[in-house]
Amino acid sequence: MTSSELWTRATADRYDAEETEMSSAAVLGPTLDFLAELAGDGRALEFAIGTGRVGVPLRERGVPVAGIELSQHMTAVLRRKVDESTLPVAIGDMATTVVPGEFTLVYLVYNTITNLLTQDEQVECFRNAARHLEPGGRFVIELGVPPLRFLPPGQVAVPFDVSEQHLGFDTFDLVEQILVSHHFTRDGDDGRYRRGQSRHRYAWPAELDLMARIAGLELERRVADWDGAPFTQDSAKHISVWRKPT
Repeated sequence: MTSSELWTRATADRYDAEETEMSSAAVLGPTLDFLAELAGDGRALEFAIGTGRVGVPLRERGVPVAGIELSQHMTAVLRRKVDESTLPVAIGDMATTVVPGEFTLVYLVYNTITNLLTQDEQVECFRNAARHLEPGGRFVIELGVPPLRFLPPGQVAVPFDVSEQHLGFDTFDLVEQILVSHHFTRDGDDGRYRRGQSRHRYAWPAELDLMARIAGLELERRVADWDGAPFTQDSAKHISVWRKPT
């Protein structure tokens, strides 16, 4: 078992409702286009597939998809959408769990590699991706760039969402490279807020490139979003593609 925090049943049951923007056509369309092109005629494996936000519609596009997921509660929500024979999911962690066969694409979206709270585990995640890839296959990660430029001396918190229904901010441990995301979510019309938090280990693009090299993968492409915009020093996130040599 890795250090990833487990999703509870309550969190899994409300996940899709709270991520409606990330499940919108505007977000999913470019994501699916990008991944389907890389998968080609082969199979795709999603690490931390969750409720199937990406994996289910990618399968509906004709790409054979399998998944690895640590939380049985998240997988139970996915099973309401698609059966095991259509989209098989192995219960386990994405750093060590192995599924049968080879894939042209392994992908890990929405900052989820940060759920692994140590550098060693993140390296093992790259190695596990390489283990599943056929020669010439690609490993794709979607990850935010740590917003440390927003931290003046003495400040440890950066807000990332201030809206009617949700207040969110991250606090940073700069020594351990750990951030904690704090969420205050408004439930119903009574004005009460539900508090939640999760821990993550952030990593810079250059650190990920070194992890990839350790795993025997080569950087092929890095862009700022699923539409392929150039990645610059001002980009808030990146989509990185590493290739397994033939």
